[in-house]
Amino acid sequence: MPAAFSDPVWRKPQTAPAFRSAFSADGTLDVVIVGGGIMGLSTALHAARAGLSVQVLDAGAIGQGASGLNGGQVIPGLKYDPDWLVGHFGKERGEALVEFAASTADTVFDVIRDEKLAVPFTRNGWIQAAHTETALKAAANRDRQWRARGADVELLDQAEISAMTGARGYLGGWLDRRAGVIDPLSYTLELARVASTAGVGIAEQQRVVGLGREAGVWRVSTQGGADLRAKSVVLATNAYTDGLLPGLAQTIVPLHSFQIATAPLPADLAASILPGGQAVSDSRRILIYYRKSADGRLVLGGRGRMALPSSAADWAHLERALVRLYPALAGIAIEKRWFGRVALTPDHLPHLHEPEKGLLAVVGCQGRGVGLMSALGRRMANYLASGDARQLPFPLSPLRPIPFHAFRQVGVAAAITWYRMLDAFER
Repeated sequence: MPAAFSDPVWRKPQTAPAFRSAFSADGTLDVVIVGGGIMGLSTALHAARAGLSVQVLDAGAIGQGASGLNGGQVIPGLKYDPDWLVGHFGKERGEALVEFAASTADTVFDVIRDEKLAVPFTRNGWIQAAHTETALKAAANRDRQWRARGADVELLDQAEISAMTGARGYLGGWLDRRAGVIDPLSYTLELARVASTAGVGIAEQQRVVGLGREAGVWRVSTQGGADLRAKSVVLATNAYTDGLLPGLAQTIVPLHSFQIATAPLPADLAASILPGGQAVSDSRRILIYYRKSADGRLVLGGRGRMALPSSAADWAHLERALVRLYPALAGIAIEKRWFGRVALTPDHLPHLHEPEKGLLAVVGCQGRGVGLMSALGRRMANYLASGDARQLPFPLSPLRPIPFHAFRQVGVAAAITWYRMLDAFER
């Protein structure tokens, strides 16, 4: 695929460290983490701070995957509202999960502050925009539930959301002031830097091709022929999961998230579009999400084709959405186009697995990976250090491959096309 069709707006800082591919395979480590994204690096940092010896292995380069390619929205909560979580998981675990979900954005902004990470960010909230009366009623219900738990949230009427977004077509929405936006590539690279400073070994271009357990210790083999030994292994590969753990890849449906970024907006337009710097996700079946970047561009994303893109036309649906929301941007150049992979689970919840003692896997960000995986990494580290499963917000569950998995992606692709058509009728 030509480089022009994978050109993210996020740029690697000149000060970003390079991580050596070399590592020591001597002795037995406490933890080997497969995958150097936000989940893997957060787990590594907090495990090292708990006194564990940790090695991170990434098949590519740090920040090359979805952790460095996403929209940088830091959103607390889960896809489900508090009352549903309590009803589904029971009062004790449900309330604990609600409390965890409420804290995920705090985790990101706290680590930026406490570790002095060089990460551009704005924390002025996230807007869930409603384009139908049904969506507006759902927003009111969500507002009621979070407000009852003391969250800093607000229901927006049509005039308020119009003023806050500058966009056309919304009936109202919901503002969650706990949220914000970051540069996700800077955040991922900075997590790697502070983890390395804390003693974590980080090796890029080290694809793991074999796992085995011998005398109570895990043996981790790389494509380059190296062998490491560890008491525990964490698979933090999410949408990039392969056949390393049989059955794990069949528990998720990987999807592509496509994004575009405009040229820096002229001052008059910039003043009227998201003047408060909030992030936005809309209520459409195939949702669109957008925010302004630190250099004044509008960055907009949404689901793309299941196949790899082959031309700029594969982003045309996002360009149409951009002009539908902001007709004044019709003449503004689209300067960046890129995509990443996200993992969908059938129940839209993250899944935590431990099929064998000391072998852990986490999949399913559900579009909230920056906050969710940052917070989950901290809890995973606590579990590795203590062995106490109560440290984990979600229950450990068995691997449940999706029936007829090979056909599921075809079905999802058809559903995306159908839902996009329905959305078009609700303009």
